[in-house]
Amino acid sequence: MFDAARHAFAVEGYAATSTEALARSAGISTKTLYRLFPGKAALFEAMCVDRIERLLSAVDLQASGDVDIETGLRAALLACADLALDPEVVALQRMVLQESAAFPDLAANFYKNGIARTASTLARWLRVQVKKELIAIEDADEAAGMLIGMVASAPQRAVIYGGMPLPSRKQIERRVQTCAALFLDGCRTARE
Repeated sequence: MFDAARHAFAVEGYAATSTEALARSAGISTKTLYRLFPGKAALFEAMCVDRIERLLSAVDLQASGDVDIETGLRAALLACADLALDPEVVALQRMVLQESAAFPDLAANFYKNGIARTASTLARWLRVQVKKELIAIEDADEAAGMLIGMVASAPQRAVIYGGMPLPSRKQIERRVQTCAALFLDGCRTARE
């Protein structure tokens, strides 16, 4: 159901996607769709929640004690990048930008159930690392937003506004590695 909805919203747009077409593409009746979701907005919100739950549950962001901080951070950032740079998520973000004036709740739901939840999940992981005394940061929420911005924002903007292709897996992994190193080690040289 959610895969069909995500595809329809990404391709057709929110306004142009009818509940009848959504039900048909999911292989259910419109009546069943309305029993599951009171409207298209509720389906969109549930779809966003489902997508992030599936992606973030695929990677254990709470990294066990056996994993060093850099490996754990890379895994966490890669999970965030996989979500932010997923072709359908980028298409949905483009659609939300285009239609948010007519449907302000659409943008709010996309932010609350996608962007903000990704950042709060990463912030929880960072707080665990602070408790283990592996890193020292004052505001885990702010740091999580900065990290996600470093790893995903420029490639997203290049795709959405510049018409560039999504980065390859190798490019994403290299970006994640660079972001993790910058965060953990900084880039200032030691001076005497």
